[in-house]
Amino acid sequence: MGTGWPRRLPWVAIPLVCAAAAVLGARAALTQADSPATMNAIMSSDIDPGSGFRLPLPKREDLSELGRKHYDQASAPGASIAGLQGPSGIQLYSPNTAEHTRALNRYLRFEAGFTPRVREIAILTTAREMDSQFEWVAHEPEALKEGIEPAVIDAIKHRKSVAGLGETDATVIELGRQIFRDHKVKSETFAKAKALFGPTKLVELVMLMGNYAGTAALLTAVDMQLHAGKKPLLPIP
Repeated sequence: MGTGWPRRLPWVAIPLVCAAAAVLGARAALTQADSPATMNAIMSSDIDPGSGFRLPLPKREDLSELGRKHYDQASAPGASIAGLQGPSGIQLYSPNTAEHTRALNRYLRFEAGFTPRVREIAILTTAREMDSQFEWVAHEPEALKEGIEPAVIDAIKHRKSVAGLGETDATVIELGRQIFRDHKVKSETFAKAKALFGPTKLVELVMLMGNYAGTAALLTAVDMQLHAGKKPLLPIP
């Protein structure tokens, strides 16, 4: 007949087949990389579509003077990796603490004397052990930009052995794993880290990890969704 339809298929069924194909096609389209943040694989029904988390993003005009200052700082181009859809947006609910946490984060990341490599390995290790998809997606590209080899990132992501990695990389990863996974740091791990960083920088390295663990807890509580177009990069059971 030249129609391309099987002869045994009743003509009345053709519209039903077309409709089913359209539905399947739409579902497939929603799985593409350009899916909006609100279309993450499993999203709670209480997510605010404007903020991407469980609370609406406060309006600038409704904030205190301190809150407006934080809003302006967080929304400035290049001020943070995530902008207002991230920890900075959540912290608008507590502008009194935001100023302090922002200063602490800035010091630990950029002023404490850690190399970008050590900083990003510490952050990724924390994100992995806290299963923080949002932090991982924000910082894996940063780590690559800082020259951290994919093999090192892969070892953290998939919780592989650190055998064969450089001593500093391996020590930072093991320190983070023992803090957050084992809840006990081995004497030899602590001694190795102290020898590499000295007592002051070792304490500040742990504080850097703790800072990102606290942020991960906040992100988890509000079920922060990934930005539009971002794919999950961290395998989480």
